[in-house]
Amino acid sequence: MSVAKERIIDLWRVQARVFNTIFNPTAQRLGNKILRQRLRGQSMLAYYPQRVGPFKQLKKAYKGFDTYDDKEEDRLESLAIAKSRGKGAPKKKKGPNDVKAKPGKKK
Repeated sequence: MSVAKERIIDLWRVQARVFNTIFNPTAQRLGNKILRQRLRGQSMLAYYPQRVGPFKQLKKAYKGFDTYDDKEEDRLESLAIAKSRGKGAPKKKKGPNDVKAKPGKKK
């Protein structure tokens, strides 16, 4: 006694409706297994600690504490030394009427 193929397909259809699954009699790869999984983004973000930014961000976050940045102090000191030797950055224009003098020409 064999059961008709249509009867088995009807059984699968009813089973899919009862258990709230996808009716897929041709067994195509639809990706439903992946789509049914819960999203991982929030749990992954909670797992890893928050990223600590550069020293400037820490300094801004904790304004009440006295902080000392060695790299920034070294940078400012080297700029001051270069400026004292005449190797610093040139002066910027103050306004639209301010014209920079060309080197070599005197007014």
